[in-house]
Amino acid sequence: MHIEFVEIANFRKLLSARVDLSPKTTLFVGANNSGKTSAMLTLRRFLTPRRCPFEIHDFTLCHLKALVDIGEAWVQAHQTDAAADISLTPWIQVLPTLDLWLQVKEDEVHRVRDLIPLMEWTGGRLGVRLRYEPKDLNALFKEFIIAVTEANAMRAAAAAAAAAKGAEAKLTVWPETLVDFLTKRLSSMFTIRAYPLDPALLASPEKLRALPQVLPASALPIEGDPLSNLIKVHDIPAQRGFGESASNVENEELQVSAGGTRLSEQLRSYYAKHLDPAKGPDPMDLEALQAMEAAEGAFDLKLTESFSECFNEVAGLGYPGVSDPRPRVSTRLRAIDGLNHSAAVNFEVDVVSDAGAVMPLLLLPEGSNGLGYQNLISMIFRLMSFRDAWMRVGKASKGAEAASIEPLHLVLVEEPEAHLHAQVQQVFIKKAYEVLRRHPELGESDTLRTQLIVSTHSSHVVHETPFAGLRYFRRLPAGMVAKVPVSTVVNLSQVFGEGTETERFVTRYLRAQHADLFFADAAILVEGPAERMLVPNFIRAHYKVLHQSYVTLLEIGGSHAHRLRPLIDHLGLLTLIVTDLDSLTGTGGSSVQPALGAGQKTNNATLKTWVPALDDVDDLMAATPAAKTFMDTSDTLFAVRAAYQIPVEVTMPGAAAKETAYPYTFEDALVFENVDFFAAFAGPGLSAKFRDAIAMGGGATTIGASMYTALKNGKKAEFALDVLMADNFNDLKVPRYIAEGLEWLLEQMKKKQVEILTTTPATAVSGITAAGTMPEDTP
Repeated sequence: MHIEFVEIANFRKLLSARVDLSPKTTLFVGANNSGKTSAMLTLRRFLTPRRCPFEIHDFTLCHLKALVDIGEAWVQAHQTDAAADISLTPWIQVLPTLDLWLQVKEDEVHRVRDLIPLMEWTGGRLGVRLRYEPKDLNALFKEFIIAVTEANAMRAAAAAAAAAKGAEAKLTVWPETLVDFLTKRLSSMFTIRAYPLDPALLASPEKLRALPQVLPASALPIEGDPLSNLIKVHDIPAQRGFGESASNVENEELQVSAGGTRLSEQLRSYYAKHLDPAKGPDPMDLEALQAMEAAEGAFDLKLTESFSECFNEVAGLGYPGVSDPRPRVSTRLRAIDGLNHSAAVNFEVDVVSDAGAVMPLLLLPEGSNGLGYQNLISMIFRLMSFRDAWMRVGKASKGAEAASIEPLHLVLVEEPEAHLHAQVQQVFIKKAYEVLRRHPELGESDTLRTQLIVSTHSSHVVHETPFAGLRYFRRLPAGMVAKVPVSTVVNLSQVFGEGTETERFVTRYLRAQHADLFFADAAILVEGPAERMLVPNFIRAHYKVLHQSYVTLLEIGGSHAHRLRPLIDHLGLLTLIVTDLDSLTGTGGSSVQPALGAGQKTNNATLKTWVPALDDVDDLMAATPAAKTFMDTSDTLFAVRAAYQIPVEVTMPGAAAKETAYPYTFEDALVFENVDFFAAFAGPGLSAKFRDAIAMGGGATTIGASMYTALKNGKKAEFALDVLMADNFNDLKVPRYIAEGLEWLLEQMKKKQVEILTTTPATAVSGITAAGTMPEDTP
C-alpha cells in the first residue's frame, strides 16, 4: 500500500492542485512563495491535526468573501426573523480538503474496509477525502449571532457615549465578520471529517488545475478516523530552533516532532519510549533495576541523617503532633533522570598529548558544536526515532498500540539543507530513506511501505534526486486561474519519458551544472564560457533590476540547449537563450563567416528546431523580435526568446563612413561593438590577435575575417578573463543582440512582478491584506 497522489483544494495557495507522490522519496521544488510550504502544511494540518491545528489564513484568500457573505446572510435573517440557511451547501466550495488516493493490494482489503465504495472492489486505487468543516452548524450559527449581538450592543453604547460628548465613536469590537469570528473560534467550531471517494469518478487534471470529484449532497462521513491504523505520520518542520530551550510539550513523541531539537532531548525521548527498564521490564532489565533500588536505599539513609536536625527543629514548634503525619525524605531514581539535564550529551575533543603523558579527556556540550553538525545529527536521529516508533522497537512493543503496525509510514522533512554544507546536503538526501528502512522487517519489503516527502530550496539536494521524484511548484498570477495568485504542481516524471536519450542528457547536465532552474523566476542559457563569465557582469553593470531578480544562468551550447525544451515548457519558465549563429556554407556544409545572400544555413539546432525555427541565415538575420520569441497564448508568464548575432553598423578606426559587420560569435560581436576599446586593450592571446587585426585595417569585412580565423583555435575563456579584469570594464557596450535579449527579459520580469506581487487585490477581509503582502505561501 502507498499513497499514489493527493489532491489539495482551497488551502492557501493551493486552490486546486494534484501532487503525485513517488513510492519512495518525493522532492518538492520551486521558486520562493510557490506553494511548497502550503503543500507540506496541508499534510501536517490534515494528518497530524493535534500537533498542527488549522488557522483562518489556511482558507484560500479568494474564498474569505464567501464566508463573510454567509455571516452577513445569517445576521440579516436573525434581524428580520427569517429562516437562516443553516446547511453545509454554501460552505462546500470554500472548505479546505485533502484527497488521499491510495494504491492498495487485494490482500490488504481488510485494512481499508471503511474506504471501499463498492462491494465488488478487489484492490487497486482507493480514495478518501479529508474535509475541514463546521462541527455543528446550528451551534456555530448561535455562537456567531450571540457574539455579533453583543458586539453591536457595545458599538451602540460607545456611539451613544461619544455623541453625548460631541465626539466621534472610534471602537473596533470583535467580531466584525464571520471571518473575524472564526479567527478566534475556528479550532473549537471546526473539525476534520473523512468521506469515501469513488475511483470511477476520478478525473485527470485539466491544464493547470486539478478536478477533485464532487461529493453528492447525501454523502455521509466515515465514523471515527479511517487512517488511524493505516498511516503513521512523522515530520521534521523547517523551524528547528537550534540553541533554544527545550519545548514544554509533555508527550515524548510530540516533543520530538514539535520542537525537541537538542540531541539530549531526543535521546531522552527515545530512551523513554524504547529502552526505559521501568516500562515493561524483562529479565535483561533486572540488573539495572536492582542497582537503582540499592542506590535509592543508600541515598534515602543519607538524606534521613542529613535532614534529621531540620525535622527536630520543626518539631520544637509543635509540629508534627501526635496524630499528624511525620515528614520523611525519600528518593525516586529513574534511569531517564540521567538524561534530564543540558549536559547529558557531550562531544569528545581529540587532544595531542606530550610524549608519555596521560591527558585528561576533554568534553564540549552539544551546544558548542556548529549549527550544521547539530542539524545533521538531529535530523538523522529523528529519522531513526520515527522508524523505531513506527516499528514499535524495544519497550514500545509492549504498549497498547503495539498490536498492529500501520502499513504506511509517511515522513515529512522541510528544508533539510539549513546550515549544511553542499556535500552534506547531498549525503543526507541520499541516506535519509535508507535510514528510515534500516530494520529487519523493512528493507526492500513492500508489505510495510515508507514514503519520504522533502521540501527544499537547495539545488544540491535536487542533484541527488531522480527526475521521477521531483514535483515542481509554480506560481500563477491573479486572473489566470483564480482572482488571487495560486500555485500549480508539475510532475517532472512525465517530462521526457522514461529512459530516453534526452532524459539522460538533461539529468547528467543538471548534475554537472547547478540545478537552479527549479528555483528561479527566469533562466538565461548561454553558449560558452566567455558568455558565462561576462554576461552576469553586463547584467550587474547595466541591468540592476535583473541583477536583483532570481535569474539563473546556465552554460549550454546551441547544439544542446533545445534538449532542455521539454523541461522548460513543463516548468513554464521564462527563458532567454543567448546562442551563436553557427553559419555554414550550406546544408551540411562547412563553417563559414556569416554573410548575406550567400545561401548560408545555420548549424544551430536550437535556432532550427525551437525558436525562431529557421535554418536560413538570411532569414535569421532579418527575423523580427516577435519571430525570435515563442509565446504561450494560454500562459501569459511563459515565453522563450532567442538572441544570436545580427548585423552591426560600425565605424572602424581611421574610417569616416559606417560599415556593416557580420559577427560570427560572441567574442567578435563584442569587439565590433567596442572597436576603440579593443584597439587599445593590452591583453595577450585573442586580445592581441584582435588588436593586431584592428591595427591592420582593411575594413570591417577584412577585420572580421581575421578575427574569424583567430577564433578557430583561440582560448575564449582566457580572453573573457582578461576582459573581465580590465579597469574600464563597465565602459564596454553590451553586444546589441544580447542587449536586446536582456531588455526583453527585463520587460518580461517587470510584467511578472506586477502580475504576481501587485495584482489588484480582492477586498481585504478582517485584517487579511492584499495578495502580494501575505506571508509566504499564503495567497
